[in-house]
Amino acid sequence: MRESGLTSIIIPSYNGLHLLTSCVEAIRLHTFEKYEIIVVDNGSSDGTAEYCLREGIILVSIPHNAGFPIACNKGLAIASGDQLLLLNNDVIVSPRWLSKMLLALTSTDNIGIVGPVTNYASGKQQVEVTLNGIEEFTEVVERYNISDPGKWQEVYRIVGMCFLFKRSLLDNIGLLDERFSPGHYEDDDYCYRARLQGYRLLICGDTFVYHVGSASFKTNHPDGWNSLVKRNRGLFIEKWGVDPWGFM
Repeated sequence: MRESGLTSIIIPSYNGLHLLTSCVEAIRLHTFEKYEIIVVDNGSSDGTAEYCLREGIILVSIPHNAGFPIACNKGLAIASGDQLLLLNNDVIVSPRWLSKMLLALTSTDNIGIVGPVTNYASGKQQVEVTLNGIEEFTEVVERYNISDPGKWQEVYRIVGMCFLFKRSLLDNIGLLDERFSPGHYEDDDYCYRARLQGYRLLICGDTFVYHVGSASFKTNHPDGWNSLVKRNRGLFIEKWGVDPWGFM
């Protein structure tokens, strides 16, 4: 594997301290490559800021809930990594997760974005697993997290819940499009823009992470989640003239 340098892990969060603490603990337990964690707090009132300061985590504070794309962009603006990784606060990473994703990302110059497989995601990244506790999670991880480039799959989209990309891609196509705030389809948009510039996208079938799934959106938009997804799908179609469902 080529020398990959520093990875900036950017985690937006809004009143999700109960999820964030587990997310950070797993990163610290299972990551041996060079990394920094940047939490972008969307105006939480649950002690997120105090936790980050106490734990020595880089913190960006937004006074109100600005949503996922804006929070990610705030984090990207101060990130110093050679690679950037957008991570939902309801993701639990696993042993060897980052080393294998970096291996895929740096395998050729034209790989732009990679992501893992998981128990909860839209599209091809979701795999059928049974998870009823930490013991079963460990069993699944030991089965999946064995380095095997033969399990890499080229796709048209990577879901933003665990989204690793090169700084050169950011330099080339810029930040997330904030028209998709508070969230949904900003990741599809970024993948589409990357592909237009000739980058390839890979699912790492040899890397499994656990994902609670849309925890923040379902909590903060209990009545409007479906309408938000519908609206942002429409924004994508309006912007590009193609239906993103065709890329799933």
